[in-house]
Amino acid sequence: MMKHPATIALLMSTLILTACHKKEQPEVTPAATAPAPAAAPAAAAAPAAEQTAEQQEMAKKQALLDYGTMEDKYLNDPKGQWATAAKASSTFGDDNGKEPSEVNVAKNVVGASDDRDWTNNNQDKGFDWLEVGYAKPVNATEVRVIIPGGDGVEAVNKVELQDTDGKWNTIWTGISEVKQDRRGNRTWFVRSFEKTAYKVKGVKITIANNVQHGYKRVDAVQLIGE
Repeated sequence: MMKHPATIALLMSTLILTACHKKEQPEVTPAATAPAPAAAPAAAAAPAAEQTAEQQEMAKKQALLDYGTMEDKYLNDPKGQWATAAKASSTFGDDNGKEPSEVNVAKNVVGASDDRDWTNNNQDKGFDWLEVGYAKPVNATEVRVIIPGGDGVEAVNKVELQDTDGKWNTIWTGISEVKQDRRGNRTWFVRSFEKTAYKVKGVKITIANNVQHGYKRVDAVQLIGE
């Protein structure tokens, strides 16, 4: 019976010492989060090295080759055909009923590109149009207009297709985004569209003269379809 009180006393002493030990432990304060280091400024892009005269010459030749490849593909397109008839709203030199020179008339647009062209008679006034016909009506997918020197390419504002019943259908109208193609002597104004459900026998190009001042010219108009 004497051993029981001693055991209890020993246990109490142990608990007291343990509690005191815990109180003596310093409270750990969470360390403040250090701010992330500032990102280093991006290195400035190195200026592009200037091309040598030889590189410039090679780039020029490559541009000419690209143009020639594009034009050859268009000119020899097996699905393309050239106009067999043409008429226009005005012709350079036809003022006051005068007979214009043959070098400017609409019939020059007939056939493939041959550096002969139609020239209109208005530099910055009103609208002009060029209408062309084809021997074989087709379900069309594209119209390509060859414009010498780009004269008027920015003024083209409407393309219409004529079906075999004589009805005109507008397939594009707006502001031309095509600029003069300085790689060659001709600029190609191209409009692609979904294949028409009707057969196309004619194309009409309308020009807004004040959008691009100066006389407008067209060498040939190619219709693509089958």
